[in-house]
Amino acid sequence: MEELASEILEKTGKTKARFDELTEMVVDPAIIADNREFKKLVKERARLEDVAEAHVELEKLYNDYVSCQKEYEKETDHELRAMFYDEIGSLKVQIEEKIEDIKILLLPKDVNDDSNVIIEIRQAAGGEESALFCNELYRMYAMYAEKNRWSVEVMDISQTEIGGIKEITFMVKGKGAYSKLKYESGVHRVQRVPETESGGRIHTSTSTVAVLPEIEEVEFEIEEKDLKIDTFRASGAGGQHINKTESAIRITHLPTGTVVACQDERSQTKNKERAMSILRAKLYDFYQGQIESEYKENRKNQVGTGDRSERVRTYNYPQGRCTDHRVNVTSYSLSNVLNGDIEQFIEALTLKDRAEKLANA
Repeated sequence: MEELASEILEKTGKTKARFDELTEMVVDPAIIADNREFKKLVKERARLEDVAEAHVELEKLYNDYVSCQKEYEKETDHELRAMFYDEIGSLKVQIEEKIEDIKILLLPKDVNDDSNVIIEIRQAAGGEESALFCNELYRMYAMYAEKNRWSVEVMDISQTEIGGIKEITFMVKGKGAYSKLKYESGVHRVQRVPETESGGRIHTSTSTVAVLPEIEEVEFEIEEKDLKIDTFRASGAGGQHINKTESAIRITHLPTGTVVACQDERSQTKNKERAMSILRAKLYDFYQGQIESEYKENRKNQVGTGDRSERVRTYNYPQGRCTDHRVNVTSYSLSNVLNGDIEQFIEALTLKDRAEKLANA
C-alpha cells in the first residue's frame, strides 16, 4: 500500500503543482486582460481542481499514517500501542479508498464534459410516425434538462403539418450537460400503433439523435475564406410564420462541404451566431472523427458517445417499456421516460464506460 500511495502522490503532485501555478496566473492582470488566454487557463484549472484537492487529502492521510507508524514502533505502553494500532488500520482503509477515488479521477477525461450541448434529432424510417416521435424525443430531452435546471434553446426546426418534426437542432445549456447527454447519440426506435392505422397493427419507426459539444471560438477557429454564407426567407410548417425579410442564414464550410442553417430568430445577426455555433460543433466532431478513425477497433469495445448508426434504445408503447440495448437496462414506466426520467440509462452507461476505462488503464 505504501508503495502505491507514494506512486499516486508523485503523479498527482505534478497536477497539484500545475494547479497552483494556474491559480496564480488567473489573477494576473495581464492575463485577465487577454480574454482568450484567460478563458483557456480558467478551463484548464477547473479540469485539474478535483485531482489537486484529492492530492492534498491523500498527502495528509499518508503523512498521518507514517507518523502513527513511528509512534507505534517506539511506544512501550500497551494501551497507547493498541490505540496507535487501531489508528493505523483506520488510516490504511482511508488511504486505500482515496487511492481508488484518485484512480477514477486520473482516467482520461473528455475535455468537453462540462460543455453545453447541441442536439440534432432527425426523422428516419417511418415517415410521419417518425416525425411525431422526433417531437416526443425533443420533449423528453427538454424535460430532462428542466430536471437538471439546464436551459433549452431551439436553434433550427423543420416541422410537419400535423405536429411532427422532420429535423430539430437545439442547445442545452448547463454545467456538465455534455457529460450526461453524450451517450444519447444513435438510432432511437419506437414501436406502437399509429393513430392513422385503422387495423391496429404495430409499426416500428426510427429517429436519429446526434449529440455535439458546443465548441467555443477560443477552442476552434474557422477561417472566413472557407465559408460561403447565403441568406433566405424563413418559413414554418405549411407556409406559416413566413418572414418578409431574408433573416435566415445558410453557411457552407467549403473544405468539408458541411452545411448548417438557422432560421429560428428574426434577426439575421442572431441566426448567423447560432449557425456558426452549430458549424463549430459539427466541424469539431468531423475532425475528431478523422483523428479517432485509426482507433476504430478499440472503440468498438467501448460505450463512447454512441455511433449514430447504432440502435441504442427501443421505446415499446404496447408493453409500456423502454430498453437501452447497450447496457441491457429496461424501464417498465415508458411514460416516466418520455417525461424526462432517463437518468437510470445515463448512470448505467457512465458506469460501463468507467469500468471499461479502468480495465484498460
